Amino acid sequence: MSKLSTAISIVSLVFVAILLFQVINYQQSLGNLSSKITSLEEELSSLRSELAAARADINLLQNSWPTQTIVTTIQYNVSRVYELVKDSVVEIKTLYRFGEAVGSGFIYDDRGHIVTNNHVVEDGVEYYVYFIDGSAFRAVLVGRDPDTDLAVLKIDTRGANLSFKPLRLSDSSALQIGEQIIVIGNPFELTGSVTTGIVSQKGRLLQSTRGYLIPGIIQIDAAVNPGNSGGPVLNMRGEVVGVATAIESMTGQFSGIGYAVSSNVVRRIVPVLITKGSYTHSYLGISGVEINALVARELGLDVKKGLLVESIVPGGPADRAGIKGGSRTIMVAGTQYRVGGDIIIAINNTPVTSMDDLLTYMVEKTSPGDTIVLTILRDSETLNIEVTLGERP
Repeated sequence: MSKLSTAISIVSLVFVAILLFQVINYQQSLGNLSSKITSLEEELSSLRSELAAARADINLLQNSWPTQTIVTTIQYNVSRVYELVKDSVVEIKTLYRFGEAVGSGFIYDDRGHIVTNNHVVEDGVEYYVYFIDGSAFRAVLVGRDPDTDLAVLKIDTRGANLSFKPLRLSDSSALQIGEQIIVIGNPFELTGSVTTGIVSQKGRLLQSTRGYLIPGIIQIDAAVNPGNSGGPVLNMRGEVVGVATAIESMTGQFSGIGYAVSSNVVRRIVPVLITKGSYTHSYLGISGVEINALVARELGLDVKKGLLVESIVPGGPADRAGIKGGSRTIMVAGTQYRVGGDIIIAINNTPVTSMDDLLTYMVEKTSPGDTIVLTILRDSETLNIEVTLGERP
């Protein structure tokens, strides 16, 4: 073999060796790259799982945020209202000839008049008022009205220069069903206790100690217990919408239904109690019941709402005006009705669908001696009848 052939063979071998080295190195690089790709895929899968978990957490936070915000806002507002009104709510201790009782009340004006319930002060011989800061004063009875269960005391300052913080009365007719309210009082002599709830319903009727019905009663679900009577029921602006008055209970303890005299009734009655010591209610002299769709169908009426006059007080204002009461009895859905009398559908052009509508209008807008116009249905005919109101016996 010539030297040239030998050189070519050597060069060829070197080239082949280099080529093999490059192939082997490339295969190793591919293997490393494949491992890296596998590792990256595993990391990507892990990141995807973490991202999914993070999204779930974000959704949970987004869903819970409004509720947490509302709860926090309500708690803040309750605290704010309490701080705003606490110096205007008082505990009232009534001393009797034998024994004593505790109720609540609130400052009505800058002269030291206090609004409370009649049943808190009735038959008392001495009255004492306690503020949240511990100060205490004797009080005198200024006036009371058993028919709305309202009364007014006045703090005896004995010449002291005291500054009072009266609470503002709101328009109770503007209350919404479900609106949040706050009750402040002294249940079981626990001074300055706060409970919260909502307006469960409006326009309830509550019987007074004299048997007459108190109209416009507000039903609430905030806890009301012995000692709360006379305390303010407040809206979230710190305005009085009612006066805590009674509870619906078989045991004497709160069971979820409380009643308050509306601020609109307070606004009508209290100024007269302050100036005159008592209140004279206007009087119509009827008893009646709200009609419903079943009764209307039974009687063949074109209307489905109204106040069915069942009886008339002989010689009373309604009797003298010619209003007619029932003449026969029927049974509808298990309830007995005295029918055949007039059906009141309006008073002074204000619609009447129930006894509460009629009594609320009379308490808030009429006085004895006023002449009102009742719109009635009688034998399928609509009549307007003038009635001069008397004084409630």
